[in-house]
Amino acid sequence: MKWTAVLALALTVGVGAYVGRGLLTARTPPASPPTFSQAAIRTIAATVTTTGVVRLRVGAEVRVGTQVSGIVQKLNVTVGSHIRRDDVIAEIDSRGLEARLAQANAQVTVAEQAVRRAEVELTRAEQLGDRQLVPRQQVEDAALALQGAKAQLEKNRRDAAVVATDLSYAVIRAPISGTVASVSTQEGETVAATFAAPTFVTIIADHALQLIAMVDETDIANVVRANRVTFTVEAGRATAVSVASPKPVVNAKRV
Repeated sequence: MKWTAVLALALTVGVGAYVGRGLLTARTPPASPPTFSQAAIRTIAATVTTTGVVRLRVGAEVRVGTQVSGIVQKLNVTVGSHIRRDDVIAEIDSRGLEARLAQANAQVTVAEQAVRRAEVELTRAEQLGDRQLVPRQQVEDAALALQGAKAQLEKNRRDAAVVATDLSYAVIRAPISGTVASVSTQEGETVAATFAAPTFVTIIADHALQLIAMVDETDIANVVRANRVTFTVEAGRATAVSVASPKPVVNAKRV
């Protein structure tokens, strides 16, 4: 009976341990699979404190004037306006130029009629000259008259082209995109284009600011061409952007 009780106790302990291990195993979550990360090149910002000068690029400031005289009929910009290239800045009263162009075109028409008349007279003179009914000099004079008529027609056409060009200057357009920095005239004023064209507006091109700064020798090793640079000044914040590269970004702060 004693050995029977011991055997029963051992069997009970073994079954309990087996059941407890099963329950503990069932409650433990399975281990997650390992994860891997791939190395990549990234931009690391670096700050450089230095002194510098912010100024305009060479050629970034354009003074727009007029090549014809007249009354400013319309002015489409004010100080601070942002305009794009070929936008109309102002219009000059063009009624006088339009009248001159009409007169020049009429002279071209008259010269064309003179050329046709000279051609007919030369043809008639050549026919009579072949029959020896008119002297040879008359035929030569008719040929010279035709040449003179053609030369006059060419001159009148060129004069009309000059007037048409002046008429196109009556509409003043922006040569570049940018911001209007100053306006020197108003609607209704009369401008006179003499040897020096009067300035209508001054335009500052977009992205015209540049920073000239000295970088310390301890920081210059991290600065390469084509870095993307952001600089901060006392008056506010501005950016100068170039082609991005996987190099450190250099921030230049004016102190």
